Amino acid sequence: MNSIDTICVQGGHKPGNGEPRQVPIAQNTTWKYSTSDEMGKLFDLEKSGYFYTRLQNPTCDTVAAKICEMEGGVAAMLTSSGQAANFFAIFNIAHAGDHVVSTASLYGGTSNLFTVTMKKMGIEFTLVDQDASEEELEKAFRPNTKAVFGESVSNPGLNVLDFEKFARLAHKHGVPLIVDNTFATPVNCRPFDYGVDIVTHSTTKYMDGHAAQVGGAIVDSGNFDWFAHADKFPGMTTPDESYHGLIYAEKFGKAGYIVKAVAQLMRDLGSSPAPMNAFVLNLGLESLHLRMPRHCSNAQKVAEYLQARPEVSWIRFPGLKEDKDYALAQKYMPNGTCGVIAFGLKGGRETCIKFMDSLKFISIVTHVADARSCVLHPASHTHRQLSDEQLAEAGIPVDLIRMSVGIEAPEDIIADIEQAMVEAYK
Repeated sequence: MNSIDTICVQGGHKPGNGEPRQVPIAQNTTWKYSTSDEMGKLFDLEKSGYFYTRLQNPTCDTVAAKICEMEGGVAAMLTSSGQAANFFAIFNIAHAGDHVVSTASLYGGTSNLFTVTMKKMGIEFTLVDQDASEEELEKAFRPNTKAVFGESVSNPGLNVLDFEKFARLAHKHGVPLIVDNTFATPVNCRPFDYGVDIVTHSTTKYMDGHAAQVGGAIVDSGNFDWFAHADKFPGMTTPDESYHGLIYAEKFGKAGYIVKAVAQLMRDLGSSPAPMNAFVLNLGLESLHLRMPRHCSNAQKVAEYLQARPEVSWIRFPGLKEDKDYALAQKYMPNGTCGVIAFGLKGGRETCIKFMDSLKFISIVTHVADARSCVLHPASHTHRQLSDEQLAEAGIPVDLIRMSVGIEAPEDIIADIEQAMVEAYK
């Protein structure tokens, strides 16, 4: 299967004769074995199989395999949330005393994870302006830098990452480029085609698409050579005594990074996905290739409408020719970026709040990338832990409204926006 459309529907699950056509839900914790030796080999990673759902589960693995196919990777895993996916992706290769370069334009939860929680664990992050020149970005790297992180389309700033620029910088310094591809999804963007090494997702968003489950995913391209930079990544290239001295990059080859994340991090931290959630996620994946074009076309119409409104002080949507990242979007995501728009209203924070409170079927929710249109005010909600100075550093104006355009009739969405505009300025 080569087409993303077919992979969305049929990837990952290949039932045999007389087996379930739909992905079965293995809603159990444990598996029975006839001998102690068989179980022992599973614990030693000498044999593949299932013994405890905290580490692996066939339902979860089947859905991870589909996402892996969609991204064009070699190995993947599901996690309990997108937050867990980003944490695991970094913590799998960076530890106390290490350093990571990340773009500053990030989802608020990710920014807090990096600059507050992981800082307490001894990992330091330098947040950079992704629009800076390569010469300027060079200054952020240190001898103990272990990764570069960014978002394909940032949440909520809607900045498009220049994959090739950041891949060149990361690889020049012997570290992998990790990209959160949640907003674009593999339907609109395949980061591995542009030098990205590892991709993460909050599967809670477009991949599910119906606000029905929380989850995350990590996919490895298999392209980063851990042994070429063995001194930087001892966790991948030296013996793990908790598994009798096996070396992940040696024993598992291109799958070593994901195996390590499962065998070590999932074993010890337990951010495991629920099999039922994986099943629900798979239902969303089956229509992802149909929903994303509709999200993008609806958002394009809404963005053009907002751009023409005198009440709108500014707008960010990479599908608009006037947008600063239009060229990058055309290069990396020519079929569309996502259904999210960021804009501000004249009158500032209070006017924005009045506008949102006046919407009728477009809901105020702590969510995005749903089949149903919704809005959020990051300065008051997802990023409320940041000061005005930190908001500015992250590229998030205090009047920013994040609108996630759904798949309803575009004329109905625009009509709701229009009546709310009238109410906001009464």
